[in-house]
Amino acid sequence: MHFTGKEKLVAALDAAVRLEDETAVTAALRETLVALFADREVGLPRAVLEPIADHYARRELHVSPDLGYSVIAMTWGPGQGTRIHDHDGAWCVEGVWHGRLAITQYEPRERDGDGARWRFARMGDIEAGPGTAGSLIPPHEYHAIRNPSGEDIAVSLHVYQRQLLRCHVFVPEAANETCDDGWLVREERLLGTDAAR
Repeated sequence: MHFTGKEKLVAALDAAVRLEDETAVTAALRETLVALFADREVGLPRAVLEPIADHYARRELHVSPDLGYSVIAMTWGPGQGTRIHDHDGAWCVEGVWHGRLAITQYEPRERDGDGARWRFARMGDIEAGPGTAGSLIPPHEYHAIRNPSGEDIAVSLHVYQRQLLRCHVFVPEAANETCDDGWLVREERLLGTDAAR
């Protein structure tokens, strides 16, 4: 997908990813995203401002043929969000381009013998606004994201170590339980992308 300043964005992301050490890479990517968000020469495609009614949108902006990382723009309609999920062992840097996002971080505290059922400890909540970025490095990759607004959309940019084709989501085992007080069932989800309209 083409957009204003894509070449500049890709060159900056390439430089960060070439650092190779995941801690250095994710730190450099956080700084790079924050700088790019403030750069008037870089603008995401208008399509990323269009939410999809029944799910948050995932639109692929770039996949590096040489370095393997991928860039996904996510559009969050009012109140849309995720369950607790992982990134299938890949690091990720996430930045807020537009609107606000509420992010809750979790750490596993218990799992059954075959890993099908998990319990998590809530580690912290943040509300991130435009121009902010954070990172997740396995094994600290468990989190949930939602748009806390009942009226406005939010847009985030996600740089993944590789194309993220699947993840695991954690669903309450019993209908009356929440993610903070009961067993969650681990389910594999295949991830696709949404076409720009």
